[in-house]
Amino acid sequence: MPQDLSELAARLAKAAADRTPIAPLSDEIPELDAAAGYAIQALAREQAGPLAGWKLGVTSRAKQAQAGIHEPVRGFLARANALDLGEPLVTGELIQPRAEPEIVFILGRDLSGPAVTAADVLAATAGVAAGIEILDSRYRDYRFTMPDVIADNTSAGRFVVGAPVPPDGIDLRLAGVVFELGGEVVGTAAGAAALGHPAAAVAWLARSLAAAGEGLRAGQVVLSGGLTAAVPVRPRDVAVASIDRHDVVELAIT
Repeated sequence: MPQDLSELAARLAKAAADRTPIAPLSDEIPELDAAAGYAIQALAREQAGPLAGWKLGVTSRAKQAQAGIHEPVRGFLARANALDLGEPLVTGELIQPRAEPEIVFILGRDLSGPAVTAADVLAATAGVAAGIEILDSRYRDYRFTMPDVIADNTSAGRFVVGAPVPPDGIDLRLAGVVFELGGEVVGTAAGAAALGHPAAAVAWLARSLAAAGEGLRAGQVVLSGGLTAAVPVRPRDVAVASIDRHDVVELAIT
């Protein structure tokens, strides 16, 4: 690839800092592939500060078929982008924020290797929680290819995680998720929307990281994949994600 990957990473970083979207990298570089995308993402991670965990994208089989891919994509979560409970989202810090509900895993012990299963994930999980991810693509109008979005850290913006509960006795595959925005229900789903089981999505992440010589670490959080369509948010909105009506996280938007 003729372009310097660090220059492409800097281009995305400038778009975020200036809060000004850019054209997809693939418009200029049609040969951009997933490997180059992850290399650009890794350069961004070097500048992002402490790591809070990881996130998954395109975990819906239907979305994968629509995009012409056969597996999810992964990104990292910078600790600086975590919102505390009760802390509002400041939309003026972002370009084009959208919200989606997540089932979040909090790791109780390290987990790595090329053969990690969903059962291994559940055994290593200290708690699960409702979460809200705020996406913010650096590409104009959310127009991108899969290598583009990988390079852009899978549109990571901000995230908030509710109070975790032990996963024992919860069938996350059947867990019902309701997403509300501005007092209206804007999406419903079940945990099975993420690769058939959200723990299967986290297992894929562990295997993918193993191929890159990395793994999940105790204390890290993993957003297992958006369960509904991402919805644009505006100041004065309030987003609420709930799992089976008992695990709820709320985010005020300013």
